[in-house]
Amino acid sequence: MVADGSGHAPRRRGVLLDVDGTLLLSNDAHAETWAAALRESGRDVPAARVRPLVGMGGDKLLPALGVDVDEDEADRLARRKKELFTAQLGALRPAPGARALLERLHADGYVLVVATSADDEELQGLLRQAGIADLLDGRTTSSDVAHSKPDPDVVATAAARSGLPPAALVMLGDTPYDVAAARSAGVAAVGVRCGGWDDAALAGAAAVYDDPAHLLRELHRSPLVGPVVATDR
Repeated sequence: MVADGSGHAPRRRGVLLDVDGTLLLSNDAHAETWAAALRESGRDVPAARVRPLVGMGGDKLLPALGVDVDEDEADRLARRKKELFTAQLGALRPAPGARALLERLHADGYVLVVATSADDEELQGLLRQAGIADLLDGRTTSSDVAHSKPDPDVVATAAARSGLPPAALVMLGDTPYDVAAARSAGVAAVGVRCGGWDDAALAGAAAVYDDPAHLLRELHRSPLVGPVVATDR
């Protein structure tokens, strides 16, 4: 495993991974396709209003937008959004350094478990497009829990599936909802800016990096290895 420069073993032994915005640059597409699905239903909700809410599960996103629908209508909107998003999936690109970071972590013996607000069906396409499915030890999605992020359910379930105590884990994510869910589950959060949120929005993360490539360059002094220190741009 990676050393921290003093010969000591890492404090952390596993990484819980968000996917959208963290390992795949998909947040704009999520916002646009939610807005399109709502527009088709006669609701004018600009993508710019949806964008700050991407990272929540759909069960929380629609109420946060003030869209008052019953369960059947919410399911119909979610299905249509998924259809529209799937049509755009092939044009999406991995975040810089996504596979290289996971390859390094995998080689160094870290347990890697996805913790996402996507559902099981969506996750298959996301992982395929990000090119990382073969590097994972486990997966937890919104299909596995009662409540999506920012509630801690997804992170807590992923932590349990990792087989490691929360103190041995780090959650890597790009949204305030990842940070909140991780902290509520007793897991340290590390943020990346490539999903569109700035350091102020990611307050509460142990460290924030531009993208997975930046974290990989700084891995030797990141919260995955040693004490929390300031990161260089």
